[in-house]
Amino acid sequence: MKFSVVITTYNRVSLLRRAVDSAINQTIPCEVIVADDCSADDTQAYVESLGNRVIYHRHEVNKGHAATVNAGVNQASGDWIKFLDDDDYLATNCIEEMAKAIALCPSAVICSCVAAQVDEHKVELSRTPQLGPGLAFSVPQADIHYGMLLELLPFGTPVQVACSRDAFCQTDGWDSQLDANCDDIDSWLRIAQFGDAIYLNQCLAYRTIWPGAYNHKFSVSKRLDTNILIKEKIYALVNEKHRQDIPKIEDIKKYLILHWAFVELKQKNVPDFLMMLNKSAFSTMAWRTFLTTVFLRRLHFQSKLIRKIVLY
Repeated sequence: MKFSVVITTYNRVSLLRRAVDSAINQTIPCEVIVADDCSADDTQAYVESLGNRVIYHRHEVNKGHAATVNAGVNQASGDWIKFLDDDDYLATNCIEEMAKAIALCPSAVICSCVAAQVDEHKVELSRTPQLGPGLAFSVPQADIHYGMLLELLPFGTPVQVACSRDAFCQTDGWDSQLDANCDDIDSWLRIAQFGDAIYLNQCLAYRTIWPGAYNHKFSVSKRLDTNILIKEKIYALVNEKHRQDIPKIEDIKKYLILHWAFVELKQKNVPDFLMMLNKSAFSTMAWRTFLTTVFLRRLHFQSKLIRKIVLY
């Protein structure tokens, strides 16, 4: 099994160095590809200085995040693709642990792991929770979209996720119309139509939380609208066996409004918080879904909602 690490970058060479180092220094060999969205800084000179340790692809004009991911994957020869944005980085054993789990679950097409959220100085702020027993478990394809809908499965940002290259190609890649606003989640939900999933209860990835992150260019209302669109797509893909256990789509939308209302409050946008709260505050199901997601995620996952198969 061969892995290709696809690193997307744009005008952040100082951060890119850390991402590239984390890919080159993996405990098992892997192909490293840098896909550059026409950077105007010293990115090209830096990557070319690395010689044959990396494959370099550069857009002649700026095309956006999604198109850059797709271009990077087109350069890859690996059986599996590990995604990585330039401001994030991997634990040195990330690829080794993912390959170990995938070898035990040949039906898998997507793999995710625990990620630590760190600040610009690599100080840990938080991390995604461990789920269930063991260091790794698989999730049958019939359960994946249900888990994604209720946010029980954290198949989140690119730094956490790897996927089968064949499955990626069958989905025609990332959608440039979403471009850095849930383009990753949109890709995962489509890839998950082609096989099972793996989740590693190990912190193998580091996501940097800082003002320069790609998704910070979008307003809360824009992120809410896209979040609703993605949930509608996932809702349509939930397996029939879970249909009776999921809320109505309108209640899920109200939950999302409630969630993003609290994001507005955290950002001290009180008028927008009150406006959004007014749209969702009187939905009992929205509050129930909100409380379940925030406080009971781990409890539900470990009980009967999703059948887990421990790999090791």
